[in-house]
Amino acid sequence: MLPKSQQALALVHCNNFYVSCERIFRPDLARVPMVILSNNDGCVVSRSNEAKALGIKMGQPWFECKELAEEHGILAMSSNYALYADMSNRVMTILSDFSPQCEVYSIDENFVDLTGMPKIREVSYAMRERVGMWTGMPVCVGIGPTKTLAKLANHVAKKHPRSKGVFNYNALTNVQKTNLLQHLPVEDVWGVGRKLTKRLASFGVTNALDLREAHIPTLRAEFGVVMEKTQRELQETPCIKLEEVPADKKQIVSSRSFGSMVTELPVLKDALSTFVANACAKLRAQKSHASVIQVFLGTNRFRKELPQYAPCLAVPLPYPTNDSLEVNRWAAFLCERMFKPDYQYKRAGIMLSEISPVTHSQGDLLEAVHADKHKLMEALDNLNARYGRGAVKVSTQGAYSGWQMKQERKSPNYTTSWDDVPLV
Repeated sequence: MLPKSQQALALVHCNNFYVSCERIFRPDLARVPMVILSNNDGCVVSRSNEAKALGIKMGQPWFECKELAEEHGILAMSSNYALYADMSNRVMTILSDFSPQCEVYSIDENFVDLTGMPKIREVSYAMRERVGMWTGMPVCVGIGPTKTLAKLANHVAKKHPRSKGVFNYNALTNVQKTNLLQHLPVEDVWGVGRKLTKRLASFGVTNALDLREAHIPTLRAEFGVVMEKTQRELQETPCIKLEEVPADKKQIVSSRSFGSMVTELPVLKDALSTFVANACAKLRAQKSHASVIQVFLGTNRFRKELPQYAPCLAVPLPYPTNDSLEVNRWAAFLCERMFKPDYQYKRAGIMLSEISPVTHSQGDLLEAVHADKHKLMEALDNLNARYGRGAVKVSTQGAYSGWQMKQERKSPNYTTSWDDVPLV
């Protein structure tokens, strides 16, 4: 491991990512206060700076904002996940040109290892400029010796105009570092949420400097090893590695709230078939299979006047599998066992667990293994990759559309559909 002074991790973060994706193709919205809504247009999941200034909170239900929206002309749009995923992929591809070591941390964040590079600040501005020029996406860059400090540096780059979108924590003197951490509330530290903020306050820890200087044995005894790692990262000791290859998932969940209430068993099965297809495709992509399937249903808990019911059943599979047809049969079986016609269902989902690599498989003496199924799933994945997701699907999938989520304010798929390509 290189000395602490030589570590230089840059966190590149897209500003107001979902909103920025929409504005790239709608320049007329550049100064308009706007928000992006979650599935079924329920809650706010992204806000423009103008909307933030008006008091719109992250995660706030949209119905609570409608009066404020009418007063100030706030534009609300449905989430367009196909557009956001494609724009994210373009940004991350550009950033990979600047370093062979990158970690795509989320849809709008990328850790780029700039260790050993000369003129790191100039490289950071070059990253910012190229992403903006090639995609139109505004980004900020924070540089630090650890992931936690890179996150804090990015926070400073975003909040303070003098930084011009780039802030290098490594370039500060010890006095400047102390002064900066003293003025950053502890809730701004990566991994410290609201509950932890309150608990830390009871120990006299209210800012990032307090956390850095806290008594290590006490901190570990009260908050566990994760908080100690955070503290050591603030002390410039790297404890969280750069993960260039994403770790395989240990559980895969696929679920969704419905666009309207569902009361019929075939419609529920149709929805579950879609969830199974998505989950099994992810399994096959990481070359894994699962041994347990869990299915859950739920009514609308916000409709107190309606009878409530939220069943959940799990079953171990006869043998580990990633076969969509096999898993779909078990999902339908569990759904039939739980379904009661007297309820109105608002959500459903599946979870695949006890996941292991396909190279590690414990056979069953009483169950034959069908090699043809593997070829069938491979052909299905190849066709869907070539012609688009859902081009080929099982017969129980897609027959009903009533459960599909509401997207009444959705923008066109500008970059992933020939029919929606912008005309000039």
